Order: sequence, then structure tokens, then C-alpha cells
Amino acid sequence: MKDKIIKTVRFCGLGFLEPLIRLCYGEETRKNSIAFVKQALFPIFSILLFLAIWHAGATRLYDKEANRKIEKALTDQGETAAAEMKTCIEEGRVSCQPNTLPSPAQVWQAYLSLLADHRIIATKKKDFAEKTAKTNATRAEKGLNEITYTGRPSFVDQIITSLKTVFAGFLLAALIAIPLGIIIGLSQTLRTSFNWLIQIFKPVSPVVWLLLVFMIIKTLVTDPDLDKSFMISFISVGLCAMWATLVNTSMGVSSVDKDFINVSKVLRLSVGKNIFKVILPASFPLIFTGLRITLSVAWMVLIAIELLAQSPGLGSFVWEEFQNGANDSNAKIIVAMFVIGIIGFALDRIMLTIQKFMSFNKAELA
Repeated sequence: MKDKIIKTVRFCGLGFLEPLIRLCYGEETRKNSIAFVKQALFPIFSILLFLAIWHAGATRLYDKEANRKIEKALTDQGETAAAEMKTCIEEGRVSCQPNTLPSPAQVWQAYLSLLADHRIIATKKKDFAEKTAKTNATRAEKGLNEITYTGRPSFVDQIITSLKTVFAGFLLAALIAIPLGIIIGLSQTLRTSFNWLIQIFKPVSPVVWLLLVFMIIKTLVTDPDLDKSFMISFISVGLCAMWATLVNTSMGVSSVDKDFINVSKVLRLSVGKNIFKVILPASFPLIFTGLRITLSVAWMVLIAIELLAQSPGLGSFVWEEFQNGANDSNAKIIVAMFVIGIIGFALDRIMLTIQKFMSFNKAELA
């Protein structure tokens, strides 16, 4: 039982819990206690240290900005205005608070505010759906489009939109890069012929891909019912992120053991069976590594693309808060930063777990 739990913990990427599990079973108390402190408690301490440094830095910047505002009031309007500004800042009035790096407490409050805002918007959507249910049913019978909620999206809605966009872009990248990588990897001539194209387009900025896709979609897509901003965003993400998978797939296919190729020739396998039975299984580790990199790149460039295209999502949220300039805008931007980082980390862990799971299944089958 213990070994099965430890194996599961390792498989899920929670290896820091292994010493605790061994401690629960009374195994090597001293050794596992030290290991648990190193693997679990030290990271917790580093988090607390990070928060302490952040709080100290935010406080210092706040005081510096507050003194600057007081000095400016003194220079421009005199001692009375400076005293009023000082009192206003000390009382915590929104109108005169220094707009600088928020403290951890302010970011937490902004996070709670965003969640509360999401609940309010979700209630409005629910009420709207109930009010328009009969009307939409009638319109559906007549073949008309339903009346949809057009209010502003919440922070959670924008997270969901970004996830939809990145998965659509990732799927597009995989559908383009894997077949092309297999074709190029099977032929040295093709690898030599197309290497220049890969090397030139691989480092191209997401901004350029966005503009290129915008030109094409604007010309080809004329249906007003289609969501052009979503199409532009996910196609730009896919084209910008596909190169790691393309290169890794080509490398994986070209580096398949020649003995496997010779066996397939002896068995007279068709091209399709040769690819699916021999080449893909042998090159799977490199292909999946490329897919992991592609997903990470897709998530990074997505934020920039959404920001530039002003399409719904976390990138648009960050830009709107920056433009808004409200007292809590900086704190909301920091919340978005942490959410972006956590989601990026989670996506990478999910891909790693899938890779381990598939490798595990292959080992079991062997």
C-alpha cells in the first residue's frame, strides 16, 4: 500500500510529500524528517520571505510617492495644501492615495473584489437568461438568432476565454506541425530544402504574426456572424507557437533507430503502418517535448496577442486596467500576473503528467 501511494505521489509531481508518507509509516524517522523540511518547509519559508520583501518594497515605494505628492502640493499650493494632502493620505482616502506598487494585502483584496464582481455578473447573466428564455425559444422556432447577454465579461470569464483561445491555437499548431514534421523528417532532402524557412519564421515576433493573420482574415472572412477577433487570436497563437513541435517532430522522426526501419522494410509495412507502428512510437518523446514547449509558448504569446488585438481575454484585461488608472488597477494587474503564471505552470504540469501517463502505459504494455 505504501509503495503504491508513493508511486502515485511521484507520478502526480508531488514528490515533496514522499518523506511525509514514509514518516507516517515510521520509516527512517530522522532521515525523512530532514528530507521533509528541505523539500516542503524550505519552499514555504521562501514564499514567506518573498512576501516580506514584497511588502517592504511596496511600503517604501508608497512612502516615497506619498512624500512626493506632499512636496508637490507644498511647492504648487503652499503649506495648507500640503497639510491637507498629508491628512488625506493618512486617512486612506481613495482620491489622493499614491498609485504605485501594491502590497500583498492590497493584491489579495483586489483578488476578492474580482471574485465578488464575477458573482455579480454571473447573477446578471442568469437573470438575463431567465427573462429571455421564452423569447429565445420563439426566435429559435422562427430560425432567428438568440438574444445573448452583451454585458462586460468578468475576470473569470476572461480567463476562460484565454484558455479557449490557447487550446484552439495549440490544436492548430499540433495539426500543422506534427504532419509537416513527419514529412520533413522522413527525407534528408526535404529537411535541407525547408530548413531555411523554419529558421527564418521561427523567431518572428507575435506582433508580426498578428498583423499578417489580420490581413488575411479581414479579406477572407466576410460573414458578420463569425467571431473574427477569436479567429485572429488563435491562428496567430498557433502560427507563433508551432515551430518547437515542428522541429522536434522532424528531429524525432529523422533519429529513429535504423534497425526499426529495416524491420519495417522486411515486414513490408505500408507507408501508413510504418509511420503509425514504427516511426511515431519511436519519436514520441521528442514530439511530446515539442508539444510541451509549444503550449508554453502559446500561453506566453497569447497575452501579448490579446493585448494588441484588444480581443477578450487576460491580455485585454491587463491593458484595460492599465489604461483605467483606478486606485486598485495596479493590484488587479498583479492578480492577473499571478493567475497567468499559475495557469502556465499548471498547463506544463498537465502536459508532463500526460506524457508520464502515456509512457507508463507503454511500459506496462511492454
